[in-house]
Amino acid sequence: MIPSFWLSTLDPVTPRPPLPGDRSYDVAIAGGGYTGLWTAYYLSQVAPQLSVVVLEAEYCGFGASGRNGGWASGLFPVGEAKLARRHGADRARAMHAELAGAVDEVGRAAAAEGIDCHYAKGGTISLARSPAQLRRARLAPGFLAAAEAKAICNATDVLGGVYSPDCAALHPARLVRGLAATVVRRGVDVFEGTRVLRLERGSVTTDHGTVTAGTVVRALEGYTAQLAGHRRALAPVYSLMIATEPLPAADWERIGLARRETFTDERHMIIYGQRTADDRLAFGGRGAPYHFGSRIEPSYDQVPEVFDSLSHTLTDMFGIRPEIAYRWGGPLGIPRDWMPSVGLEDGLAWAGGYVGDGVAAANLAGRTLADLIAGHDTVRTTLPWVGHRSRRWEPEPIRWLGINAALRATTLRDTLEKHPAPAR
Repeated sequence: MIPSFWLSTLDPVTPRPPLPGDRSYDVAIAGGGYTGLWTAYYLSQVAPQLSVVVLEAEYCGFGASGRNGGWASGLFPVGEAKLARRHGADRARAMHAELAGAVDEVGRAAAAEGIDCHYAKGGTISLARSPAQLRRARLAPGFLAAAEAKAICNATDVLGGVYSPDCAALHPARLVRGLAATVVRRGVDVFEGTRVLRLERGSVTTDHGTVTAGTVVRALEGYTAQLAGHRRALAPVYSLMIATEPLPAADWERIGLARRETFTDERHMIIYGQRTADDRLAFGGRGAPYHFGSRIEPSYDQVPEVFDSLSHTLTDMFGIRPEIAYRWGGPLGIPRDWMPSVGLEDGLAWAGGYVGDGVAAANLAGRTLADLIAGHDTVRTTLPWVGHRSRRWEPEPIRWLGINAALRATTLRDTLEKHPAPAR
């Protein structure tokens, strides 16, 4: 993997030792990202009598947890109205309220553990920059007129926007590496360079030995498809990012984002950005192809045409041509129905499928898994995503054709909205 900007700003990563052979624990967690580490962290609080191990193929933060856009947001891929139809209005409201609370909990826990992750809760703004985008924005809670939106983020062609306070910008790699150090300090064993090959009730088979455990947790997110028997559970879809050199103060005076609000716009193809603590623009988006058979390769992190598109979008949005200092990417996990889930059944637990909105959601998932494993009935254990199981993705080549066709159709929709066909 080519190191991301986030990891490049930290001290060089020295992986912890691998699993030293067969071992037994009460809880074995596959995956050293946010989900696995938050689960271990909260288990150390609510059930300190349990022995817990985290098994990571590379190093903690190698995956999406160390290279994402740094949005700790209350966003959920399934809208509240759809959740209400499926699960009732009260449970839908509770789901979104708990996610909003998770934004604050990430900041609280980081501060409590001395993790300097550059947390800044400025909220998020989605700009409307075409008539079609404006029509969508007007229907959303938190709609702002053009002047109000531009006062937050002074991009080009702003016609309005939607603001939510439920988002914080942060440094994702600082958070995940600090969290790994914290759980070790709390008595959790973390073995890196240990690839999980198979999960079964009561055991985890790795390339360095077998771990037996009363509870086994799958927390592999975008890498789930590499696990035996899980090829069609989550589709690994790539999201790519760029980071500029630090921008001069004059640019920031014009652009805004004074409270480090995160930003996007109302296009269909997802884009996301933040002003970093050292005054760069970190900016990313979808658009890279899905690869046949859910394959994941380091070379897929680099798609020059997507990087060029991201750079051009920054120029289009802000009227600047910044020097791009870093380019990187990687897979995230998408369930077939876009519904993240958390669960525990017959000794096997899981969480994930965040569709790219996992920074705060993984914190909520970790607390929920800790409750479930400890046998505690809480508000969290009654949320709509608990026990949900998405149907599997279609076999190939249907999966490859369908996902990539959807990506192309999304790009086309945005093009037509930006440049509508002339009336006849």
